[in-house]
Amino acid sequence: MTGFNTHTHSEPHFSMQKIYLKGAAFESPQAAAVFSQDWKPQTTLELDVQHEALEGGRYEVVLTVGITARNADQLAFTLEVEQAALFQIAGFPDDQLEQALAAACPSIMFPYLRENVDHLLVKGGYPALTLAPVNFDALYRERNQSSSAA
Repeated sequence: MTGFNTHTHSEPHFSMQKIYLKGAAFESPQAAAVFSQDWKPQTTLELDVQHEALEGGRYEVVLTVGITARNADQLAFTLEVEQAALFQIAGFPDDQLEQALAAACPSIMFPYLRENVDHLLVKGGYPALTLAPVNFDALYRERNQSSSAA
């Protein structure tokens, strides 16, 4: 293993080591009734990013999406996906580290999350949703401005 991971902690380092599905839940309690209606859903979407420091400059970042769809006043489905990844991050000042964990990491993870959401919906008999791209940098800046104003 010599020569592997030879960087010192003084020089900045950022890499994704592993990406994985941490959790997934899908329910369509009234599928038979929903499938007999024209499909014109109203959806609500919640997005959350959490991170946890592990040993050795490693971080687990979890990007969670929750989606609820109603069609013709019936609950069509609820879905929650927790997309997780392990990142090795070293040599960044605290503010840049926080931005990396809250914005850069979820930006890298988002296509995997979107693919898992679409896969679950198609397996559940629904059309793929194709989540719109998210600007995690803007969300991070917005959250920082509102927390410093508070």
